[in-house]
Amino acid sequence: MTNSDSTPQVRPYRIDIPQEQLDDLRDRLRRTRWAPDLPGTGWERGVPTSYLRDLAAYWADGFDWRAQEAALNAYPQFTTAIDGADVHFLHVRSAAPHATPLLLLHGWPGGVIEFLDLIGPLTDPAAHGGDPADAFHLVIPSLPGYGFSGPLRDTGWTDGRTAAAMVELMARLGYERYGVQGGDVSAFIAPLMGRAAPDNVIGVHVNALLTFPTGDPAVMGALTEAERGRLAGMEEWQDRLGAYMRLQGTRPQTIAASLHDSPAGQLAWIVEKFKDWTDPAAKLPEDAVDRDRILADVSVYWFTETAGSSAHTYFERFNDFAAWGPVERGTVPTAVAVFPADYSVRPLAEQVHNVVRWSEFDHGGHFAALETPDVLVTELREFFRSLT
Repeated sequence: MTNSDSTPQVRPYRIDIPQEQLDDLRDRLRRTRWAPDLPGTGWERGVPTSYLRDLAAYWADGFDWRAQEAALNAYPQFTTAIDGADVHFLHVRSAAPHATPLLLLHGWPGGVIEFLDLIGPLTDPAAHGGDPADAFHLVIPSLPGYGFSGPLRDTGWTDGRTAAAMVELMARLGYERYGVQGGDVSAFIAPLMGRAAPDNVIGVHVNALLTFPTGDPAVMGALTEAERGRLAGMEEWQDRLGAYMRLQGTRPQTIAASLHDSPAGQLAWIVEKFKDWTDPAAKLPEDAVDRDRILADVSVYWFTETAGSSAHTYFERFNDFAAWGPVERGTVPTAVAVFPADYSVRPLAEQVHNVVRWSEFDHGGHFAALETPDVLVTELREFFRSLT
């Protein structure tokens, strides 16, 4: 640990969900009033009740939360107050003296649980078939409003404010130079950290990066057929699969009422994303991500009561009009990993980011750390090796 870990500002933390909360969860799941499936329908209309009932039954009577809790508690955890929010984070230092500090940022509907399989290979590469020179010190926070950082206590948590909080977190831990990795909503947040602290952030690695059409006819006219296909795919995704985003971005408190009261509803809300966003070759969510890891992720949202506050961050993003205007191109070296379910277009990314590495993969999906941790580990080692 750095010296900062022992200051009054940074407090040790240990996850210990009271048994009565586990009992309440099981009771609620067993008493769920299920919506009937319509004959001949499937995932195209949302999560089938036939699938959801089986998964909920396992969550109630087969899933071992204490095992997942112990897996997280195996690593040092802390909380610290930043800008009115309690920020929870794992801080796992490598034994290698010259390890590179690296901040790992989750997205929605994710959390710190998704990075567990990366900790060993990144902090101790020699023990996992890697080069000792590629070691990292890891800081893995729960974003403000998510998970063990707890529900937000005020409004205004835009991506820019979150990025500033993450810059402060790294400074508080004594890291002057560090890398950042982020996917999904953190593919917005990570580059904003680079813009806010270009002298501190040595590089930004992102996956599930959204890229948007520009008003430059030369750029748009030069797109390849494949790149135009990705743009069309993103538009189709917004039309067919973007209901969650529009609801969270416009009426977060309405959906919060349902998600806070019904674990089956929370399960459906999240497991749908593990079906829609994972490797297209996976027929069911658990074909792409271990079922226990999916349920651990859902459990964190349930036990911490952060379905609502995480939804409210979408409202802030939708209404942060300054964030959607023209921006100067970032200067921090940026790497982009593109998986089959992503719609990233390089010429559009290069308009706003200093892209120095672009990697495309034929397997995996949106949840890179969960689906293809080995690929993400290799990406991070190679990218940051080139910068240090």
